[in-house]
Amino acid sequence: MEKDKQQSTTDNLVTIAIHTYEKAYILQSILESEGIPAAVHGVNIIQPVMRGNLRVRINENDLPRALEIIENLDLSSYVEDYEDYNEKPEKKLIDINHEILIPVDFSDYSLTACEFGFRLAEDLNCKAKLFHAFFLPSYPATVAFGEAFPLSMSDKKLYQSLKKNMEEEMKKLTDKIEKEIISGKLPKIEYSTVLVKGLPEEEIIEYSKTKRPTAIVMGTRGRHAKELDLIGSVTAEVIEGCRTPIFAVPERTSADLSEMKNVVFLTNFQAREFKAFDIMMKFLSPYPIKIYLAHIAKKEDVWNEIKLSGLQKHLAEQYPNLQTEYKLIDHTEGLEMALEKFVHKYNVDMISLSSSRRNIFARMFNPGIARRMLFHSDMPMLVIKGMEG
Repeated sequence: MEKDKQQSTTDNLVTIAIHTYEKAYILQSILESEGIPAAVHGVNIIQPVMRGNLRVRINENDLPRALEIIENLDLSSYVEDYEDYNEKPEKKLIDINHEILIPVDFSDYSLTACEFGFRLAEDLNCKAKLFHAFFLPSYPATVAFGEAFPLSMSDKKLYQSLKKNMEEEMKKLTDKIEKEIISGKLPKIEYSTVLVKGLPEEEIIEYSKTKRPTAIVMGTRGRHAKELDLIGSVTAEVIEGCRTPIFAVPERTSADLSEMKNVVFLTNFQAREFKAFDIMMKFLSPYPIKIYLAHIAKKEDVWNEIKLSGLQKHLAEQYPNLQTEYKLIDHTEGLEMALEKFVHKYNVDMISLSSSRRNIFARMFNPGIARRMLFHSDMPMLVIKGMEG
């Protein structure tokens, strides 16, 4: 073990471990929670997450006790896949299209989504695309969706009639938007419309794969929705199958990110969430927003608190001007109730989370709960895939 020449005010410092960025700060938090002062040295400012470039140092007098703690400690369980995430080169991606995609169904809820999406587009210097997909109920059940088949004359007339109706509905919506722009309620941005035939959830996912918009803004009906809510169901399906960041905006919500003060980022301590957090910050960085780092568990656990502390320290290095605070959410009484209490207590304006199958949706939210959050919550959600690919 290397002994350092540097001295603290009273004792010599020794290097107890050399770790990756994340593991070093988690180890520091663990040692300090046991009453052992620890310091992290050797940060590479240019590339702070390089493997093996951080030393955890302690007073020499604390060495025996620190070794006893470390011998029974597995840091890998706290930062699963973190090193793989930073070492594996990502596949080259198609350039992101500077466009906010806003799927609409011509209801009042579409207007709420448009308000949110237009303001987001203005802040991010993007265009907006109003998107509506419609399908013919007479498609033969034995024919796979997307497979070519001849339309009968009645089918063609039905299609033309339905398309004409959808064009008229889109015109009504754009007329409302133009009035909102003229009155100053909506920003004047460049926008366009598109009508496609097909199932809405499939067409939205396909569009996001091929066009790669910056974000998707979708409306939900909130806590007063019926269980079989079409637009909510579409939003849930798009979240499950889409890699584009999605803002799910209930009817009763603030239609402006700039008005939000507090956002909670739900974490399950997975490496992919680091990228999800970075993506979130691209949307939130223009605003003076406070981020609550929260982990949901059935009971309070000191190790979860230590992991949250390590995550906070990591993010403080990456975002020195960002105000953060970490919290444990005990959901012994039920997840929905726990989140509702947390949101009310800390005046949270939006919930953000990663939808990677290895993260929150798989470990904390079964599909029924995820859908109930969309259908019965008046809280906007930002759902992000932790990894692209």
